[in-house]
Amino acid sequence: MEYELKKATKQDISKLIDYELNNIFEYAGNLTKEEKEQINQYVKEQVHKQLEHYKMIEVNHHKVGCLCIENKDDGLLINELYLEENNRNKKIGTNILKQLLTEWDIVYLWVYKLNKRAISLYQKLGFSIIEETEIRYYMKFSNNNQEDVKV
Repeated sequence: MEYELKKATKQDISKLIDYELNNIFEYAGNLTKEEKEQINQYVKEQVHKQLEHYKMIEVNHHKVGCLCIENKDDGLLINELYLEENNRNKKIGTNILKQLLTEWDIVYLWVYKLNKRAISLYQKLGFSIIEETEIRYYMKFSNNNQEDVKV
């Protein structure tokens, strides 16, 4: 499926906040009301601060998701890759990831442990778990290990 990545603008902030919160609440597991309120506040602040790092994913000129990336010491950090439900499983996320992996030698990302499909995709693309918390994995891709990757 054809898609475009376009720089996010201030007009996209509410949609970006929705995307971030949907991702967290879908995969973070059981959260208390207090935790949800804290997450809501944190996401609202972070989206405003990080707006320059966001790109909107568009299909047929409709916004269907977002990508948030930033430079990390030795590579790239994917802070967010989110697609609306009806645009998942259409190779959009896979193609975005493959493009980033051709442009960067080292790529990092966090993924919720409950997001089994994403974890499976990341591992197929050559990401390895390098750290974990109670609810998330921190994964790393390195072009140095490309000979083992089956894409």
